[in-house]
Amino acid sequence: MNPHFTSTAINKLVSRKPILVVVSGPPGAGKTTLAHLLARKIGCPAICRDEIKEGMVHATENFTAEPGDDFNLRTLPTFFQVLELLLSAGVTTVAEAAFQDRLWRPHLQPLRRLADIRLVHCEVTAETARARIRRRQSANPTRRAHADTHLINQQTHADGHNSFHRVELDVPEIDVDTSDNYRPTLDEVVAFVDAGR
Repeated sequence: MNPHFTSTAINKLVSRKPILVVVSGPPGAGKTTLAHLLARKIGCPAICRDEIKEGMVHATENFTAEPGDDFNLRTLPTFFQVLELLLSAGVTTVAEAAFQDRLWRPHLQPLRRLADIRLVHCEVTAETARARIRRRQSANPTRRAHADTHLINQQTHADGHNSFHRVELDVPEIDVDTSDNYRPTLDEVVAFVDAGR
């Protein structure tokens, strides 16, 4: 890359802010699947918090995931540094994580200066989410970065699912039922993302 082609020069080429599509929801709500589908439809990258953590785990021996493990602390700033880099370059991006308000809103607020944010909240019953978690555990035994084991207990999972406090920002938002296909449809969610551009 030409060293004189700086971020300032890139910003001059950008006529409007990129869009940051924030895909949120509790574990098992279908966030990652929807995030990748949206990114393909929109034509942009999907940055998934748990995929970053999984990549870190591959470079670590004898790692056992636990709620609140050290990798969670390392993943959070890395996730937002990647988002800031892409948005600063004018790249529309889909960001996926279990965005709960207390932890995530303070990190999302500064990105509003770089992007137009759209919130996509994935919704599903606790029973459906738990069944999905059980299926992905048996289907992917190499899924080492996730502390899903504690979510198999029905009551523990239901308590966490029902107490999920979704992120709240004063930006356009949409609820998507992911139980069986998508309601609203994937095309309708893409139209929501593009609305007002």
